[in-house]
Amino acid sequence: MPDIARRFSENPILCPKDLNSSREGLEIVCLLNPGVFTFGGKTWLLIRVAERPEQKQGIISFPVLKDNGIEIIAIAENHHDLDAGDPRVINYQGADYLTTLSHLRLVCSDDGVHFYQPAGYPLLQGEGEEETFGIEDCRVSLIDNTYYLTFTSVSAHGVGVGLRTTKDWKRFEKHGMIIPPHNKDCAIFEECVNGKFYALHRPSSVALGGNYIWLAESPDGMHWGKHRCIVKTRPNHWDSARVGAGAAPLKTAEGWLEIYHGANDKHQYCLGAFLMDLNDPSKVLARTEEPIMVPTADYELHGFFGEVVFTNGHIVDGDELTIYYGAADEFVCGAKFSIKEILSELKYA
Repeated sequence: MPDIARRFSENPILCPKDLNSSREGLEIVCLLNPGVFTFGGKTWLLIRVAERPEQKQGIISFPVLKDNGIEIIAIAENHHDLDAGDPRVINYQGADYLTTLSHLRLVCSDDGVHFYQPAGYPLLQGEGEEETFGIEDCRVSLIDNTYYLTFTSVSAHGVGVGLRTTKDWKRFEKHGMIIPPHNKDCAIFEECVNGKFYALHRPSSVALGGNYIWLAESPDGMHWGKHRCIVKTRPNHWDSARVGAGAAPLKTAEGWLEIYHGANDKHQYCLGAFLMDLNDPSKVLARTEEPIMVPTADYELHGFFGEVVFTNGHIVDGDELTIYYGAADEFVCGAKFSIKEILSELKYA
């Protein structure tokens, strides 16, 4: 399969050891899938930081958010009601739990490669009963001087799309869950089309249908409807099992260009692209037949969950597209692309 990514020579640019845990008794296991934006002349990443208690032999322990803080649940690994075969999700007494608890952490950079955590900016953590298992995989869209943060809200109720907004990254307005379970991978267009807000999102179906990319409309960026399925999985392809949106689409002369992730039944995640009509984004004009990025580097193949490249954030500079991505569900990395080259890989319907 082709791969047109020019990976940073400095990759991984961030590893779990590069940041401090949010509290004593927890350790950072993974850094994943940052939202990306520019602010104050710097490049910023809003990283998903996944933490868990330090593991002890014979015991599996994991954190859950409660009203009074974080509660640690510890279970003997040979407990007859425990299924811990997946490193990401366990089942205990018929209920599912995440093995880690995720929050969102701000880091910034002067050169787009070397990042640090600045003082005076808060951690974004789960709040309320829809976020008891944490918040994950934020996309950041800038619309009329307001940053819209769409992220995955996780709890025993399911997985849905939460929204917060900010202008200064220190004060945030919470808007609750804007798309209910089961849904994720929500990216809001950074420009209205014919007076309407648009967003890509991904409902999940385990029986009828599949894990497809949908388009939604809104009069105000808060209330969403007129949902339409626009991109499906493709049998016997690299994106045969699930597809999901990356960051906000790029506006080009040819149309709205979206970088998306796809996975096969072996849970190998690659990146591809599709193109939507400028005046009617529900019309998909073209799509890459093969992925534009495939996990091939060692840090993409081996980690907490290997064979993964996954993006929900980028920076545009003329024809240069800098994508920041999660590798192997453990590291944050960067790669550059030519937008013209991506467009040339599209196959029109």
